[in-house]
Amino acid sequence: MNSAAFLQDFHFVATIGATPNSGVDRQAATAEDAQTRNWFANWVNDAGWELRVDGIGNMFALLEWTPGAPYVLIGSHLDSQPLGGRFDGAYGVIAALHAARRLGADVAAGGPAPRFNLAVVNWFNEEGGRFAPSIMGSSVFAGLLPLERMLDVRDLHGTSVREALDGIGYLGTSEGPEVAGYAEIHIEQGRILEREGINIGLVESSWYTQKLDIEVLGEQSHTGATAMADRHDALVAASKIILMVHDVTEDFADQALVSSVGQLTLEPNSPIVVARRVHLVADLRSGDPDIVAAARAKLIADIDLLARTHDIKVNVKDFDVRPIRRFPEAGLELADKVAADLGLSSRRIRTMAGHDSVAMNTVAPAVMLFIPSVDGVSHCEREFTSDADMVTGVDMLTGVARQLIDGALAEAADVPASGVA
Repeated sequence: MNSAAFLQDFHFVATIGATPNSGVDRQAATAEDAQTRNWFANWVNDAGWELRVDGIGNMFALLEWTPGAPYVLIGSHLDSQPLGGRFDGAYGVIAALHAARRLGADVAAGGPAPRFNLAVVNWFNEEGGRFAPSIMGSSVFAGLLPLERMLDVRDLHGTSVREALDGIGYLGTSEGPEVAGYAEIHIEQGRILEREGINIGLVESSWYTQKLDIEVLGEQSHTGATAMADRHDALVAASKIILMVHDVTEDFADQALVSSVGQLTLEPNSPIVVARRVHLVADLRSGDPDIVAAARAKLIADIDLLARTHDIKVNVKDFDVRPIRRFPEAGLELADKVAADLGLSSRRIRTMAGHDSVAMNTVAPAVMLFIPSVDGVSHCEREFTSDADMVTGVDMLTGVARQLIDGALAEAADVPASGVA
């Protein structure tokens, strides 16, 4: 019965912002994101829980059993990439709602009041597709990013976060709860669990991330009337930079570094005008910060040479640098035991992608869990995880959350357990 209710909710939410090829498009603070937020709010109200929305649009569903006690947070995010998958983020929020309902029913049935209360969270703008940087809501909550500066961030059309949240009715004024711990379950977005036939991934650390904000400045001119020798084409130079970012991985061991340019804008973007300005963001990631530093240094040198060769200007700025974050050993051991008690196979794993759990791990002991992804595909419409694996994950999250609200990681909290919102 519980599994059927979870699957019904999951597949319903997947219809909001649905795309023709079974994906979703629910970018942060769009009308589609608002629909999922309204669904979350209605679900919480029907459950009789308290709902809070903070100043960056994070949504918290609170179950209070022990007045004055901090909260264990469980959840993820409901926003998506453009033409994204229906599992990334949304699965973790819906799984958390159903795990919380199970735990609430246990307490209501006469079980002892837990040491900590419980809150389900839908973080704002984890994806960063519309507003950069990603992992915005949880990072503001954790005090890693300043609220006012993030509210002033604008999308490519000039709309600010503040304006967008206000426009959909989710520019909140509440404070988030005091935090005792955090747990999140997510699709792996990789092939390891599927390839090895393992049910649950226990995330032990994140990769080092370094992004570069690159502005290429040339000169606008006529595509027909300007001699080739007289052109200062920003787009030609930018195309070579994109290849540099791709090819720099070849200087290191296989799979030691991943890189990409995922966003590019150009001006004036006319078919008969040589581009005068191109803006792009390069993304470098590795499990070894020294490899990222070496790749960055090579790119900076190569871009400088390119600029002089093409007689143009290129401005490069460091952007969204994230250190390796290691999850508490006690949390890994706890999750391993929960999996064993449920008869599930598990293994330790590192995450190459960023997650809200990485930000939350800086303010409270966090547990990050993965379930398998078919073909390891993510951030596209083909993203897929089976119903059976999702249901298994709900059981796993419920078991971990049960341990956390009973205080299993209370002694592992060696940082202030409060959010800033």
